[in-house]
Amino acid sequence: MLSFPARQATHLQWPPAERASQTQANWLAPPRAPVRAPFRGNIRPPRQSPATTKWSTVAEATSSKSILLRYLRPERRRATLLAVLLLASIALPLATPQIIRKFIDGALDKAPMDGLLRLAVWFLVVSVAAQLISVATTYVSEQVGWRTTNNLRSDVAAHALGLDIAWHNTHTPGEMIERVDGDITALSNFFSMFVIQILGSGLLMIGILALTFRESALMGTVMTVFALVSLLVMTKLRRIAVPDSTAQRESSANLFGFLEERLSGVDDVRANGAGHHVMRGFARVSRDLVGRAVKAEKTGVMIWVSSSVLYGSGLAMILALSAWLYLRGRISPGTVVLLFQYFGMLDDPLMTIGAQVKEFQKAGAGIVRIQEMFGLSSAMRDGSSGVPEAGPLGVTFERVGFAYPDDDVAVLHDLTLSLRPGEVLGVLGRTGSGKTTIGRLILRLYDVRAGSIRLAGVDLREANMSELRKRVGVVTQDVQLFQGTVRDNLTLFEDGFDDGRITSVLQELGLGNWLGGLPQGLDSELASGGGGLSAGEAQLLAFARVFLRDPGLVILDEATSRLDPATEAVLEHAVDRLLEGRTGILIAHRLRTVHRADSILILDQGRVVEHGPREQLASDRTSRFSSLLAAGIEEVLA
Repeated sequence: MLSFPARQATHLQWPPAERASQTQANWLAPPRAPVRAPFRGNIRPPRQSPATTKWSTVAEATSSKSILLRYLRPERRRATLLAVLLLASIALPLATPQIIRKFIDGALDKAPMDGLLRLAVWFLVVSVAAQLISVATTYVSEQVGWRTTNNLRSDVAAHALGLDIAWHNTHTPGEMIERVDGDITALSNFFSMFVIQILGSGLLMIGILALTFRESALMGTVMTVFALVSLLVMTKLRRIAVPDSTAQRESSANLFGFLEERLSGVDDVRANGAGHHVMRGFARVSRDLVGRAVKAEKTGVMIWVSSSVLYGSGLAMILALSAWLYLRGRISPGTVVLLFQYFGMLDDPLMTIGAQVKEFQKAGAGIVRIQEMFGLSSAMRDGSSGVPEAGPLGVTFERVGFAYPDDDVAVLHDLTLSLRPGEVLGVLGRTGSGKTTIGRLILRLYDVRAGSIRLAGVDLREANMSELRKRVGVVTQDVQLFQGTVRDNLTLFEDGFDDGRITSVLQELGLGNWLGGLPQGLDSELASGGGGLSAGEAQLLAFARVFLRDPGLVILDEATSRLDPATEAVLEHAVDRLLEGRTGILIAHRLRTVHRADSILILDQGRVVEHGPREQLASDRTSRFSSLLAAGIEEVLA
């Protein structure tokens, strides 16, 4: 509600040395530092990119004013209505003291009763109308506020998804939740009541001072000086308050990140007796948050106390001047009441501004962090070249060299190979040899440092990322399932997939009986993380996801390494169906996984040790692959 009260108080980061061992655990999460870009250039990818935002340039997002204007522009109709309501809500309160003065002076002069009754009725009408308009103003302003902040929240989340994988590995999910939700929720008041109350308070102050000058130049001058001093003090205090609030929000993000990280690893914490260590860390980050919150709260209280002292001083001065003017016959009793009411109304916007300064602390801190987020940009620019929409895709590596960002240790050295459309390549090598990196580069999670990779003749650096990732399917050993229905987990919450097609794919991959046993079929809810599913069922669902999108290239990165042999045998048919009519890359340790490969690539410390047709290498007793078959591939490559 737009009102003017008389008194109102108002991560877990992997060290670089562990990269090789962690690669097999999660090949989408290498430990690297974020890429920071200067405030320049276009950070909005093409329309189909997941990082699409409403920003045209980073420079446009470098101030709270630009953020406000950019996100209020789509709400200009509501904002116009809000402006009209705001003007009405200001004019009506200014009229009530005038009615009261006429009533008091008329009563003292023994005016006719009919005139006094009319003034009383007008006072009631104006007061009720002011309250109704205040309610309408609040309703419209809240609509504007939540619509704009929801759009901003969506853009921040989309921008974060478009950043390099390396950036995400230095920021925990808990920290991201605080940024996307906590910081922007703090801005909801900024987009709704803050602007309305600050703007309304400013206009109300101008109206009060103008009407006061009309009654008495001396009183108008005194009240103007009082208002200017109060605003100056508030402005100075706001500048002091914002850094403390920024530090508080940063500490809050650290706490969220700490809790998310430890709770996600609760099994390991319990198994290794690390509970005391976790609680000590929790106490440390909580103590830091409390200390910064207390400091920020003290600053907020200082603002309120300062405004209260100013109000008391101004009130004493106004009462003394009113008495002096009345005793000299320069103003009437009704004017004394009018001036007193106008001063009380002048205090209202000043107190409102004081209360909103505390909210602006939170908004200011959120804006700073949002600007920092938009100040980050992906080092990889999206291309415009399309990828063939159907059929198997050929892959060519031309003298590819690669090292992860901020790491001078090369992972791949001068890698050259060609994979024909429809061919299946088996990739072998010890942990840390660069096998998984090949898959990451094909998906263009990173760009090569040297050489080039071509998919169906298109350089990946020139390919449209959205089309690329639709045509390349990946199944890893870690299957991520979400809280949602079976349908949602298979389509990843996208529309346009026919239920008949989904059911057919599940039956073809051996999940027909499993689906038939669910109480609501495709509408059955799955728990986050795949609770209630066996490892084999979860892996088959991952295969089904890829199958639905009909990619031209499939990468299986240790997709069956965590399964027992019996369960792995069940998946053999699914793997065969997934690779049928498609190009495939099998990254594996086990012999049974690469038996279907047409050719074999063996890597050692990022270099090609051996590459050739599987049957030819297997029959050549001098080949490395033949030696692995004879020695037992699991033991040699472990």
